[in-house]
Amino acid sequence: MNFIKFLKFGLVGFSGLIIDFAITWLCKEKLSLNKYVANGMGFLFGVTNNYFLNKYFTFENHNPDIGTQFTSFLIISMIGFGLNTGFLYLLQKNTSLNFYVCKILVTLLVFVWNFTANNLYTFNN
Repeated sequence: MNFIKFLKFGLVGFSGLIIDFAITWLCKEKLSLNKYVANGMGFLFGVTNNYFLNKYFTFENHNPDIGTQFTSFLIISMIGFGLNTGFLYLLQKNTSLNFYVCKILVTLLVFVWNFTANNLYTFNN
């Protein structure tokens, strides 16, 4: 594993996390959407941000086939989203932790999946 890439991926992930949380909060608190729908909206905005930043900043990848590559990134992210939502549900159901504390914990776990899969598959030069 390349530690610099891991750090860059974390930085990009943090920017996506800010976007994800902002959209989740907006949808849940201001638009009164279901918390899991709001979580999905946050995910969609965050993943799009993360793809482009990871492609050019983290992995310095210039593969011109953006459609195929984005699809791979999206599939890996959707698996991560499934893990995220499933773990979020379980943590909320089985603990008294605040929804956003649960979201932070789950995001850290899924981060490892996302980096590993994208490093080995999506952006493997």
